[in-house]
Amino acid sequence: MIIEQDRKPKDLLPAIEHLFELSASKIIDIEKTWNPQRGAPVFTIKGKYTTRGWTDWTQGFLFGSAILQYDATGKKAFLDIGRKGTMEHMATHVSHIGVHDHGFNNYSTYGNLLRLMNENRIPENEWERNFYSLAIKISGAVQASRWTELPEDLGYIYSFNGPHSLFSDTIRTLRVLALSHQLGHHLMGESDEAINLLKRLLIHAETTARFNIYFGKGRDYNDVPGRVVHESIFNQKNGSYRNPSTQQGYSPFTTWTRGLAWIILGFAEQLEYIDGVDDDEIKKLNLPYFQSISQVVDRFISVARITSDYYINNTPLDGIPYWDTGATGLVNLGNYLEKKADPANKFEPVDSSAAAIAAQGILRLGRYLNKNREKNEGSSYIQAGLTIAERLFSEDYLSTDKDHQGLLLHSVYHRPNNWDHIPAGKNIPCGESSMWGDYHARELAVYIKRIAENQPYLKFFW
Repeated sequence: MIIEQDRKPKDLLPAIEHLFELSASKIIDIEKTWNPQRGAPVFTIKGKYTTRGWTDWTQGFLFGSAILQYDATGKKAFLDIGRKGTMEHMATHVSHIGVHDHGFNNYSTYGNLLRLMNENRIPENEWERNFYSLAIKISGAVQASRWTELPEDLGYIYSFNGPHSLFSDTIRTLRVLALSHQLGHHLMGESDEAINLLKRLLIHAETTARFNIYFGKGRDYNDVPGRVVHESIFNQKNGSYRNPSTQQGYSPFTTWTRGLAWIILGFAEQLEYIDGVDDDEIKKLNLPYFQSISQVVDRFISVARITSDYYINNTPLDGIPYWDTGATGLVNLGNYLEKKADPANKFEPVDSSAAAIAAQGILRLGRYLNKNREKNEGSSYIQAGLTIAERLFSEDYLSTDKDHQGLLLHSVYHRPNNWDHIPAGKNIPCGESSMWGDYHARELAVYIKRIAENQPYLKFFW
């Protein structure tokens, strides 16, 4: 991609204002028309949100979007939608033992509401605070209980596929563990063992870094620096690593770009969190690879940088990626990295949701480096993140059609399973939206808006 070098957050404010103007009517439309008995909306077909059974991981984005709309505009009607939806529909997600998605569903709702109360954006209420806090405490412990032990003090929160499966997506859900730990909670195990949630977070992060991310050290034939694999498979008898895999990417040997984006944002956000943890707390965890806070920070920076660099180097000029860097149809697009992404091409779809997720992570990494490392070390990342956001917030990607319930166009869910809608006369999915894409477009907009207006920095912890 070509990075615009002179963008400032305030330059995007008109586009962000326009985004939230469009967003308002879409949230209200879904609120008026969606029947909760159908389950959670997942993606649009012909502009209308529909459900898709796989795992129930998008309902938090539905109500979380209303909460972010309130965050951006101060309009209480959206806070009421988010609160009401959280109260009436999210309890089962708190105790859901079958998924790795707790940080998606429960932070986006209970966590955002708790954050707004901590920021004095909603009135202090002791009962309400305790309600949100309890939900986050339990959610973090339940997620941490999905645990597979590995040799060498490693392990991971396993995906909905089962104990053999480590997903890259999960790194972004770890904020519910971090917040649960910050609230003083832990998971209780057999014989009343108190299991430290920060320790599980760090072990999962290190295991993800070792097996799901490539550092160009000759690990295998496909060891390209910064490449990310969607899933790693382990032998449950002895904990040995078996092979890379994927559910939503083209192959285990290519990079599914939304998985890459989850890694970028997940590690960048945890980098910000872990930087505030006391060094003595890290030492007490007695992890051989993390004996000080500086070791954790260095590891997280290395992951965030190498994956951000891979994204920048393997994405078209405008910063919007195709759904997988190795999808076979890309060869028919010629030098596709030397021109803007084309959502209407005949061969492979773009994934705008990956761009929205990655942009926030790249921005967070840039800010962290500028604040904590050499002067201007992160500036190129900040410019890259703003470049991606500026493109996403243009009318090529924002839905201006009042009859279209989605906000961010050209999002892709599951290309291998052929779940995404292909419009009449087209060869590939395009023109549709997803709950996670819409949510992360709003979250990215709130993040940039706060910086541009010198508001409190957007973070999940305090």
